[in-house]
Amino acid sequence: MDATNDALSWSALLALRDTPGVPPADALGRLFAPLLSHDAADGCMVLGRLAQTLDGRIATASGSSQWIGGQGDILHTHRLRALCHAVVVGAGTVKHDNPRLTTRECTGPNPVRVVLDTNRRLGPDHDIFAAGGPPTLLVCAEDAVGGDAHGAAEVLRLPRSSIGGLDIAALLPALAARGLRRIFVEGGGLTVSRFLAAGCLDRLHVTVAPVLLGSGIPAFTLPEAARIADGLRFAWGIHRLGEDVLFDIALHRARPSICQAAP
Repeated sequence: MDATNDALSWSALLALRDTPGVPPADALGRLFAPLLSHDAADGCMVLGRLAQTLDGRIATASGSSQWIGGQGDILHTHRLRALCHAVVVGAGTVKHDNPRLTTRECTGPNPVRVVLDTNRRLGPDHDIFAAGGPPTLLVCAEDAVGGDAHGAAEVLRLPRSSIGGLDIAALLPALAARGLRRIFVEGGGLTVSRFLAAGCLDRLHVTVAPVLLGSGIPAFTLPEAARIADGLRFAWGIHRLGEDVLFDIALHRARPSICQAAP
């Protein structure tokens, strides 16, 4: 697709962000069309997203992850932000990357930024909590110490999960009540894994970059599987993002069998 057709297709997709319609029939339209529907009972569409090396690492052992993917992957990530109402990251991503989570690489609105910080360990000095940027929610446990604001961010409290972290299933209706129904879980790996373990992902985008690290932080963290059959199998589509390969995976809130016993 040339630059002109790409821009026209992207403009057509943006017009459908909050207004139902028929997406473009080209490659860009086919890639993003599933995001524009809400087929879950809670009315939300939740997309998880990771960029990893060929050997399944999302960062070095020290936490360095910028940038595993190339420019095509970066553009794709910013377009996902623009199409979604909220972008969710964990406290580790904020600590290591200090992200802005804006759409500066593409045309489109900035999403509401949602930071999951169970015990409220992040300081208010990170860029994401500064005044003047897009709205930000800091999500912490009900019993976490602190007031109703964190820098310029509003604080949202949720129950704790019995297996660690926050009750992810409780987050979706809390965001939907604010009109945030298309939710982009951008990372990191532990955060995406917790959404997957809770059965709260409709789709998963995994970019694989032509990089080998041989060590570092794994993409997914789930309970130990005793057999290959315990893994979660799925259908996927494959797209090229420049030198990277994107796997578009339809999960439909499927939960890995090794997580079924977890509440």
